[in-house]
Amino acid sequence: MSNDDIRKNVPARVIQFSPPDISELEINEVADTLRNGWITTGPKVKEFERQIAEFVGVNKAVCLNSQTACAEMALRVLGVGEGDEVIVPAYTYTASASVVCHVGAKLVLVDVQKDNLEMDYDALEKAITEKTKVIIPVDLGGVPCDYDRIYEIIEKKKHLFKPSNKIQEAMGRISVNADTAHAFGASWHGKMCGSIADFSSFSFHAVKNLTTAEGGALTWRSIEGIDDEEIYKELQLLSLHGQSKDALAKTKLGAWEYDVVAPLYKCNMTDIMGGIGLAQMRRYPEMLKKRKEIIERYNEAFTPLGVEVLNHYDENHQSSGHLYLTRVPNITGDQRNDIITKMAERGIASNVHYKPLPLLTAYKNLGFDIKDYPNAYALFENAITLPLHTKLTDEEVKYVTDVLKECIG
Repeated sequence: MSNDDIRKNVPARVIQFSPPDISELEINEVADTLRNGWITTGPKVKEFERQIAEFVGVNKAVCLNSQTACAEMALRVLGVGEGDEVIVPAYTYTASASVVCHVGAKLVLVDVQKDNLEMDYDALEKAITEKTKVIIPVDLGGVPCDYDRIYEIIEKKKHLFKPSNKIQEAMGRISVNADTAHAFGASWHGKMCGSIADFSSFSFHAVKNLTTAEGGALTWRSIEGIDDEEIYKELQLLSLHGQSKDALAKTKLGAWEYDVVAPLYKCNMTDIMGGIGLAQMRRYPEMLKKRKEIIERYNEAFTPLGVEVLNHYDENHQSSGHLYLTRVPNITGDQRNDIITKMAERGIASNVHYKPLPLLTAYKNLGFDIKDYPNAYALFENAITLPLHTKLTDEEVKYVTDVLKECIG
């Protein structure tokens, strides 16, 4: 292929799906971290944790190197392992479910509702057994789940619960460990995501609303009879090899002495990442506002056409506006793929969130069959996720809407 041919195939404009929104504030924070000589977990991560806890309305937060690590460490704090069961919706990303396998528990998948991305709560209730220790609901796209319904089911099934560690005994019921990877800044009945579920794990990956390049945060509701500081210290041990002091604590004069209480894991956040997070926190209210404006413009363009969209905002909840998921009625998976290809030819990157877990080899090998999850498959078949990020201009938003309208006829 000649250079002329290559140029002919390059779109006149390129609209990325979800690039990170990095300003001079983030660059300056990283430069400051590099200059001050402390680049691993240190004062910037600790301040970032404090701000996150304050933002969502809890006493403590722990920052780690990913949402996946946060979700897994929450299971480990709860003592979940072999012989236990954890319930996860079939329509989600692998990280919601893989952590269950990491700790050796049995993964139980439930279908989602018909024409709704939330798990089927009737199916959830039926899936609970004496072995169920945790439910992992997913705030997909930044839209909170129906937590009232989830806790109602848990209370109804409380008599089945058999605790196996101190925290489980203090809770006296199944724990709700929400996958809030998309939901930083979302709220449900006036309460911030991160303070609703028992444990909540946020993602700060490069494509998320607020990014630290990689990274995540775990927050939790205070548990009667359990000191928040005790949970925080346990999470520090789990994420730093089981070592009784982190690197910052060991720098104090004469404070070299440490112990390793168990052969644990290594998944802490660095101060370079923490610095990016602190800068992003200063900008985040405006970033959330911009996302809401884009969603409203998309809605105005697409809902009159019958395109189904997520309900991001109403009197019960406020989304973080992370993903703009659409469903184009009466099309097949092949037709959906053709639309995505045509949009790509016009320079627009779009995506699909998600392939249901039973379609993936890893979960097929665990014995899951997509035929048992018809609602999840139906949602997947005609799903298209459009670009939604704070670097989009008004002109680009209009271009996306115009091109999709053309593609769907």
